[in-house]
Amino acid sequence: MSLARRDVSQWIIIMIGIVNTTALGTESMFIIDDRSSGTLESSVGTSWRLVTDGVMGGMSKGTLRLDTVEGRACLRLEGEVTLENNGGFIQTALDIGEREAIDVSSYAGLEFAVYGNNESYNVHLRTGDMRMPWQSYRSTVFVSDSWQTVRLPFDAFSPHRTSAPLNLSRLKRIGLVAIGKPFHADVCLGGVALYKNTTASK
Repeated sequence: MSLARRDVSQWIIIMIGIVNTTALGTESMFIIDDRSSGTLESSVGTSWRLVTDGVMGGMSKGTLRLDTVEGRACLRLEGEVTLENNGGFIQTALDIGEREAIDVSSYAGLEFAVYGNNESYNVHLRTGDMRMPWQSYRSTVFVSDSWQTVRLPFDAFSPHRTSAPLNLSRLKRIGLVAIGKPFHADVCLGGVALYKNTTASK
């Protein structure tokens, strides 16, 4: 389905920026993962992993696997999110730096290629300054059942259980998260990059 057939007002409210595209990357972007590895390894050398609320006693169940959707290689996060036992999330997470946080302060935000099941998902950021697992910076996007590119400027992320501002000189981890309500999660990640304000959408 094309974006033109969607409710435009819903997209304006929920999404920061969205364009149809088949590839991530220009000279003004830094590719974190273009999904060309054929494994869970990203373009920066670190690997995606599955995290569920089971680490805190929750009951949500999920899988993370390699897939191809409409001809595009992707990571597919799928499962059942439940609020039982104070749970409520499944996540695919990537440490951008293998050992240290990295400086992304010259970039304006993150660009994701995503395909989903017409549900809202979160993008979470963590910095090297954070010590508690529940701390993050969060933004929410609506993911439709067609491939699209979503741009999230860093100033669209709100702090969660921390009073510190987002320190872009020490970005450590990014995560795509199904969270906050009981539902069937099914979202595909076809790529992720850092973009600059000078980059034109295609």
